[in-house]
Amino acid sequence: MSDAEFALMSRESLQEFFRSLLQDAIDNQRARPAVPEETEVYLVNLLGSFLGAESLYVREDDGSVQQKPLAFLLKEALEEQGAARAAMLRKLGDTSLFVSGFFSESLNRSLVGVDYYRSMGERAYDALGQQVAKKARDRSIYADLSEKFGVLMELLAEVSERTLVSSNAGMVKLYDRYLRTGSERLANLLKGRGLLPLSPIAGRFVQ
Repeated sequence: MSDAEFALMSRESLQEFFRSLLQDAIDNQRARPAVPEETEVYLVNLLGSFLGAESLYVREDDGSVQQKPLAFLLKEALEEQGAARAAMLRKLGDTSLFVSGFFSESLNRSLVGVDYYRSMGERAYDALGQQVAKKARDRSIYADLSEKFGVLMELLAEVSERTLVSSNAGMVKLYDRYLRTGSERLANLLKGRGLLPLSPIAGRFVQ
């Protein structure tokens, strides 16, 4: 799917698009017991909310857009109270989950790796879960997001990969990534599209 086609999709069709990809990833990774329906809905909405690159940045009072370090955002959030604190913690958790899942390949080549985003996300969701639980007196979805962050991160990584198989350029990226990582998940995705990947070790086609 091209960027132009993606931009023309309605919010409803985008949600269905992401839901289908996410359900395929859940089935492929046998993650259904760990991902109840409410968590699946949360992830679908999260994917839709991060379509614009600006969602990964923080808008300042003067209208400028700046990317702030996650640790700084966490410190700011924990210093807030009530609804403002909850909103900041959720934004931090969502951003960490989306980036660590959808852009894990890029993070592996950066100074700030996936583990950093995972740590910040888990802490943000955990703090938010504790705040919500004080009012609801029960386990919140945020506590679940914190505990299962790694599982959800892998699901979003596969969703990211599945968005690439619909274009030739995306297939080339996946094939190159497979040759560098030897990922069995990528091999299966490529096979599903009729492309038998070379073994990254032996340099031979997978039978």
